[in-house]
Amino acid sequence: MQRKTGLTTAAAVGAATLLLTGCAAEGGDSGSPTLSIATMTFPQSLDPAEAMGSALPYYQAVYDTLVKREPDGSYTPMLATGWSYDDTLTELSLTLREDVAFDDGTPFDGEAVKANLERFRDAGGGQAATMASLEEVEVVDATHVVLHLSQPNPAMLFYLSDAAGLMANPAAFEEEGLGTDPDGTGPYELDTGRTAVGTTWVFTRADGYWGEEPPYDEISIGYFDNETAIVNGLRTGQINAALVQTADQQQVVSGDAALETVPQSIDYQGIILFDRDGALVPELAEPKVRQAIAHALDRETMLEQLRGGQGEITDQVFGTETAAYDPALDSRYPYDPDRARELLEEAGYAEGFSLTLPRIAAIVPDAMAASIRTDLDAVGIDLAWEDLEQGNALSRIFVDQAFPGMVMNNAQPAEDWITVAELVLPGTFNHRGNTDETVQELTAELQNAPAGEGDEAARELNRHLVEQAWFVPFYRMRYLHVTDGTVAVEPQSGMAVPSLYNYTPVD
Repeated sequence: MQRKTGLTTAAAVGAATLLLTGCAAEGGDSGSPTLSIATMTFPQSLDPAEAMGSALPYYQAVYDTLVKREPDGSYTPMLATGWSYDDTLTELSLTLREDVAFDDGTPFDGEAVKANLERFRDAGGGQAATMASLEEVEVVDATHVVLHLSQPNPAMLFYLSDAAGLMANPAAFEEEGLGTDPDGTGPYELDTGRTAVGTTWVFTRADGYWGEEPPYDEISIGYFDNETAIVNGLRTGQINAALVQTADQQQVVSGDAALETVPQSIDYQGIILFDRDGALVPELAEPKVRQAIAHALDRETMLEQLRGGQGEITDQVFGTETAAYDPALDSRYPYDPDRARELLEEAGYAEGFSLTLPRIAAIVPDAMAASIRTDLDAVGIDLAWEDLEQGNALSRIFVDQAFPGMVMNNAQPAEDWITVAELVLPGTFNHRGNTDETVQELTAELQNAPAGEGDEAARELNRHLVEQAWFVPFYRMRYLHVTDGTVAVEPQSGMAVPSLYNYTPVD
């Protein structure tokens, strides 16, 4: 996390005071409400080139996206009023609004789209890979551009509604000030005088916004490093809305009649097996061994003891909103130690084998580590945890490729291709490039299918991955969107964090 120091101490005090003295009440002279959101997500910068989907509300306040993603996951016009693909699915034509300008009056046009998308691709931010297939942006005229892709990308509209689609003023690119002084076309402007980066970001309604008038005069987003403080703020009326993830704090808010909760099952937790070719652990090359691991884990007990039952058992990495999802696959590997031992024997490993996995305490607490080790030991798999510090964990896991797998929390987006691109194709979470003929055939069919015509390929791919036990998910985790009763919040399809547009005042 990076904390900027350009803001004054007075500004920091003022921002903290705003957060802690009920900016949820009436805000501004007009009497319109102010929205206070608490989060545990910290944006390193407000430069869209560094944007990440989990921090999207910070950016949505000041930047519009080319495409808007509605709460149900459908796409509607925003800065782009229309779009269409050619027959090869490698040229995406966009029609742009012509009545929009950036904060300094510079018109939003095709040149701005080209500058933003190509900068996002080349800047090396955390989501830059989502634009890897973008070869160039052709500017036809001020209101028309064509995105030329090296290969079809079925998730391109999603990405244009996400971090890659955020549009900033190209005139500000060279000034390197977008991180703390954003210049976009969005419904709000950052109030730098009352913002304390690292604590509270305050946004005020932008004059003359081209789109629908936002329901709040001001929005305050406060960063917290623990959920206990967030829940205390909700219960005392100092915070309007927040996402609550931990089981203990979910119990607290569920027992408070003054708070409103909306559940959402979204992220899954489980083991990603990187070493399916057996380069580090030869036994993992055998599907029956991977299936044995899946049968060995008592997911029901883990869910009950670790999350208070707040979740749903699953054996698939595709989410419930995808075409690939099959309810029957949620229970493909029931807890069955005897079957796990049989599978190990059939694979030629009746005596078991040893396995070392990395442990990051924030992801794998003591109770989870003990549960997994006990279950695997019971079927003959000797699991050792190697504790990693946060500072070197990513390097050891993804650069050194020192481990055959790891326990992770992963999102389950509504778009099938996002899961394929992130978990199945060679890349960060498949850094050994594991594949087989079936995976290659089905991913190619899905990638080249026109919209809505790749559903069967997605389902077949999901079934194949589950049967081959490429992954060992435990459960989808149920989160709670919590408000103080003055705000209505609608969950965002495929995302744990609601879009900023999903908050409205309660009459």
